[in-house]
Formats: sequence, structure tokens, C-alpha cells
Amino acid sequence: MSKIKVGFIGLNPDSHWASTAHIPALKSLADDFEVVGVANSTPESGKRSAEALGLKHAFDTPMDLVASDGIDLVVVTVKVPYHFELVSAALEAGKNVHCEWPLGNGLEEARKLSALAKEKGVVATVGTQMRAAVEVEYLGKLIADGYVGEVLSSTIVADAGGWGTETVADLAYLNDKATGATMLTIPFGHTLAGVRDVLGEFKDIAGRMVLRRDKVKVTDTGETLTATSEDQIMVNGVFESGAAFSAHYRGGMSRGTNFLWEINGTEGDIQVRAGFGHGQMAQLSLFGANGEETEMHPLAVPAELYEGRPEEVIPRNVGGIYALVAGDIRNGTRNAPSFADAVRLHELLDAIERTSEKVAGR
Repeated sequence: MSKIKVGFIGLNPDSHWASTAHIPALKSLADDFEVVGVANSTPESGKRSAEALGLKHAFDTPMDLVASDGIDLVVVTVKVPYHFELVSAALEAGKNVHCEWPLGNGLEEARKLSALAKEKGVVATVGTQMRAAVEVEYLGKLIADGYVGEVLSSTIVADAGGWGTETVADLAYLNDKATGATMLTIPFGHTLAGVRDVLGEFKDIAGRMVLRRDKVKVTDTGETLTATSEDQIMVNGVFESGAAFSAHYRGGMSRGTNFLWEINGTEGDIQVRAGFGHGQMAQLSLFGANGEETEMHPLAVPAELYEGRPEEVIPRNVGGIYALVAGDIRNGTRNAPSFADAVRLHELLDAIERTSEKVAGR
């Protein structure tokens, strides 16, 4: 069976994400995928990446990449404001597309991309990789098997790491709400995708967002920027099951709880703990107690669930999504997180923003 030939738009060997997360993930699935090409913001940048990573093709422009007959899957890993243009071009060329989350800069872009993907009939997927975390998969099984009985409520408190008092120049754009790459869309959005897989769809959701740190120091340049992206997010809602939900995401890191997701039920309780609030790339640990037990204890994930997956958590989770993508391309299934799934997640985040603005009188 021939390998799925992958072309990246936005891949640098010294970048923060694509080379450290996607490339190791795809190497772990070498029977299914071969990364063959790259297109960056300039031809020179693309050539440097191709040479450094041993890729066959360095395309002068993203349009050249999406038009190539030698590319089966276009992976878009650029900043959010460029997603719409580049994903649209790939879809118009009839290519399968895998796009980083958030899919678009806001709900309307996501809806348009989802509609175009449906029209073209291609595999169009989004990287909400907490959904493929082994620990989340096992947690979903525990809930489905009745470990906590009927779920009554679920609560999250988390620190986002970023969106605190300091940043670096490469990540300063995250503090600009207009970019669409915010604490709401990235750490909270990724985690909410995992929550939905475990506990089901929401009947309703609302939020309140507050900006407490409007001045942020850029440590490697010494400048101070004005932040517009909220650093406090409070959310409440009700699942279709009737269970209650609440969450508080905080910018920066605290000296206390950095990530705690608790699920309370009629027969037991489960806690998911981690070092910070990016559920998509944090090492998650499960604890629980049920029946006559009075104290939480570790819930070990069966070792066999990790077999064949990368040892490091980030490529392991990203690879979990790519394994689903491969199945969808080869078998005509739709098991990977799709653009339609992404639209529903965007809708939830949009509802949080709209209700927050209403409460604030904006």
C-alpha cells in the first residue's frame, strides 16, 4: 500500500511546534505517511527546511504545493490569521487537509471552511489532539463503564502558562485578541474538545472573560506590549446528560493548582491532574475513588494502550490524530476530528464570548 504523501505549509526545523510535534508524530507512523514537501513564507525558508529535514521538495509558494500531484495531504501549521486563505486554497485544489486548531479566526471562517470541505468531499481534519490522548481515551472508558455511576458534575481549574505577566517575541501575538490565538481558543478550546469526548455534548454554555494584565513584558526585547486577550475565563454550562459543568482558566502560572479536572458521580469521583492547563500537550494523570473507598488513588492506564506510540506526550497525542487521519484517507471513514467537529467547538467558544460581552454590557 502506497504511503500518504504529506506537504507542510509552515514547517521550520527551529520552529516551536511543527518540527517538534508533527514530524516526530509522522515518523512514528512511517508505514502510513511520508513527508515529501514544504512551502514557507519565502522560497529561501522552504529550501532551508527541506534541506534540514531531508525532504524531496521545497515549493516556492503554498499555491505551488497545493497544486502538486505529488501531495496527498496538505498540513497547515501557520498562525491562525492565515488558516482561512491557505486551507481554502488546498480545498479548492481538491486536497485532503489537516489544519491546526483553531480552524479559523472565529466562527464564520470555520463555517465557510467546513462547508467548502463538504462540497469538495475530501478528508478535512483539525488537530484537537487532547481527544487522542491515551489518558483521555481511558478516562472515557472508565466513565462509560460506570466507574463514577451517573455523572453529576464536572469542574476544571487550570493555569494556561502563557497570558501572564511576561512573554517572548515569538509568542507575543497570543496576547492580541484579533489574531484568534487566545487563551480561550488554544488551551481552553483544546481541553473543551477532550471534555466533550468524555462527557458528551453541551446543552448550553455561557461565560465571563476578564482582562487583568493589560501590560505584558516581552523578555527577549525588553519592550512592554498592551494585551487585549483576556487572561481570566470563567465558564458554566449543562451537558445534554443534565450534568453540570464549570471551569476557570487563569493566565500565567500559580503557586497552587495548575490543572485539575474533576468528575463527580453518584458512585465515585475521578480527578485528572497535570502540570499546566494545555490538556493537548500536558502529561495527564488519573486518580479516582468509588464505592466504599474514601481516598483518591492512582488509576493506572493499561500499558498496552501506549504500545506503538511515541514516548513523549506531544508527538504521542498528535500521532493519535494522524493515525485516525490515515484511516479516514485509506478507508473512506470519518473518525478523525473533522471540520464539522471544529465548527461545533467554535460555536461553543463563540457562545462563551457573546455571553461574556452581554454581561459586560458590550
